[in-house]
Amino acid sequence: VQLVESGGGLVQAGGSLRLSCAASGSIVTINAMGWYRQAPGKQRELVASITGGGTSTYADSVKGRFIISRGNAKNTVYLQMNSLKPEDTAVYYCALRLRPDRQYDYWGQGTQVTVSS
Repeated sequence: VQLVESGGGLVQAGGSLRLSCAASGSIVTINAMGWYRQAPGKQRELVASITGGGTSTYADSVKGRFIISRGNAKNTVYLQMNSLKPEDTAVYYCALRLRPDRQYDYWGQGTQVTVSS
């Protein structure tokens, strides 16, 4: 299974970016897909996740600004990031979970998001 992210870049504070992630390979069922991020010197944190049924969750720090969604092809996930802040600067990783009782099984290579003040 391979996850490929795209859409990162440099944006000014207050701007928007949209991240995309596509999963390929032998996947029977996807329980959930999510976006994590890791800033320099900080632990990786869950930003948002969405289940196969469409239930989404968000970190408090991004609620009201970020929107996670699934594509028509259920192996794709997007993260619309609005009202970006410098503290959103991080490497963003896409992740896929096969079963609800497991940690995320597969990870993308990461895409850099940099928000300038």
